[in-house]
Amino acid sequence: MQRKTRKAFSLIELMIVIVILGLLAAMVMPSLTGKGEEAKRNLVCVQMKSIYNGALDMFKVNNSMYPSTAEGLEALVSNPDSDKYSNYSTSGYFKDSKLPKDSWGNDFIYINDAGSIEIISLGADKKEGGKDEAADIKMSECK
Repeated sequence: MQRKTRKAFSLIELMIVIVILGLLAAMVMPSLTGKGEEAKRNLVCVQMKSIYNGALDMFKVNNSMYPSTAEGLEALVSNPDSDKYSNYSTSGYFKDSKLPKDSWGNDFIYINDAGSIEIISLGADKKEGGKDEAADIKMSECK
């Protein structure tokens, strides 16, 4: 008489695999929580530096000055004063003529204090101030 060979897992084998997967998940999950917000904050820093080192620098090269605080980053999309900025790029300084938004969909805040440039994101809470993950992100404080 020939013996039939099984081609399936027993319930015990399945339970052991599930327990092992549960233990692995329990070890990995604590290190992953909070990483999403940290990644968003890091992305905002990269965006701000890109605006500063790309579009704002090109604006300054063409016009010998940065836009004023009142003109804001909108000056990188359309010429705010054709007399003041006579060498303004005909296509603006952003592809698609759209201002980038931060990771939470907010506009960046631009400040020009006598040539000292600061770009700010209000962060996850979309309000000025805040602590920890809700804190404002300033380009000058980015690594």
